[in-house]
Amino acid sequence: MSSDIKLQIEAEVKAAMRARYKQRLGVLRLVMSEFKKIEVDERIELDDSRVLAILDKMTKQRKDSLTQFEAAGRDDLVAQESFELDLLREFMPQPLSSQEVTAVIEDTISEAGATSIKDMGKVMGLLKARVQGRADMGEIGALVKAQLS
Repeated sequence: MSSDIKLQIEAEVKAAMRARYKQRLGVLRLVMSEFKKIEVDERIELDDSRVLAILDKMTKQRKDSLTQFEAAGRDDLVAQESFELDLLREFMPQPLSSQEVTAVIEDTISEAGATSIKDMGKVMGLLKARVQGRADMGEIGALVKAQLS
């Protein structure tokens, strides 16, 4: 089963090539190379959930770099990381609102039958599939921990 998101990114690569938009093309090629590396290493074809996991990881890396570059006063690198982050977000699903996050967490906790902090791993495993690419898993983890404590 092929990934619709991956096909969309491939189409964007072609469009960027035709438009001679070098900066966008460079970032899109970087994304495609990440996909290809995983497909070759694991001998698989990526599905949408795996593509979202890769994009989510790349987004998190850009956020971390952005914070470090801002602290160092490197405006040139801040601009590049911001551009890459915005481009990656184009292919991510719509982020969940705080009310939606709370509702998903509560539903998952009750579905898993979680009653204490010992059940956090089970809850996080279920949540990851539901909110991948739509919410920060670090924040989700803190909210789950607060609910189970």
